[in-house]
Amino acid sequence: MKIPTLVAALAATVALAQPATAQSYPTRPVKIIVAYQPGQGTDVATRYLAEHLGKAMGQTFIVENRAGAGGNIGTSEAARGAPDGYTLIMGTNGTHVLNQFLYATMPFDAEKDFEPVMLVSTFPMVLLTNPTSPYGTLAELLAAARAKPDAVDVGLPSTTARLVLELLKQQSGTSIRGIPYKGSGTSMTDLIGGQVPLAIDTVSASRAFVASGKLKALGVTSLKESALLPGVKTVAAQGVDGFQVLAWNGLYVPRGTPAAVVQKLATELGKILARPEVRQRLLELGHEPEGGSAADFAEFARTERKKWGPLIAKAGLKAE
Repeated sequence: MKIPTLVAALAATVALAQPATAQSYPTRPVKIIVAYQPGQGTDVATRYLAEHLGKAMGQTFIVENRAGAGGNIGTSEAARGAPDGYTLIMGTNGTHVLNQFLYATMPFDAEKDFEPVMLVSTFPMVLLTNPTSPYGTLAELLAAARAKPDAVDVGLPSTTARLVLELLKQQSGTSIRGIPYKGSGTSMTDLIGGQVPLAIDTVSASRAFVASGKLKALGVTSLKESALLPGVKTVAAQGVDGFQVLAWNGLYVPRGTPAAVVQKLATELGKILARPEVRQRLLELGHEPEGGSAADFAEFARTERKKWGPLIAKAGLKAE
């Protein structure tokens, strides 16, 4: 066989193999890495969706937790995974946007080492206070912070909470002192007990306390009111124009995964996220379901990097 003919035959074989791979995929269990501890919000939502993906695609989707270094350990493992559709990762705004600006060195490149599949969910943060504190509204809090710079303390249990505070200070012209906490548990305990007057946390971590009256929500960080905390005004609607901070989860695969496999994953996940019962359950878990194309997700992440990179640099934030 002549070389041009052989090359053409090989190209045709590869072209035929791509759809065949997608049609048969998956033929064995699929691993979804979660770069955080079991029981954390991303983990719980991922396990729920993994069950649905398994039923839809006829194979087991196994969630593996690889926590540490702000999500960098598990994400690095995912980046080194074979690009064959059997290693996925539920990325977050931390792993795929913020960490590259917070850590001096990174074991992976969030843009170059991964391909986006779909934005799965978003969830706003919420500014919380103890009902006995002197801050009954966001306006009262900001007025107090302007009157006495750095005299108002707020508990910060996460990197995203730190960013909420920095953006709030920048856009409202106030100076509020952040008190770092390692996780929501201790910050919530101190807030309920009155040891700290304010905290910033996820809706999922706090809404039970808000519903019971143990805490009061002063504002959510989405541009529109959240279905997760109906009736709570946004920060933007209370005088801080355009204020928005969203935490998010999104499915990624290692760069080089066949396009047909990525598309099959996106198609099945999109169908799952469109189901009313799935959307309702995700809301109950503290996640607002999203969806859309891989291109939309990639552009969303690029916009996030452009927004947070300069703010993190200006504030001098570093990983703790």
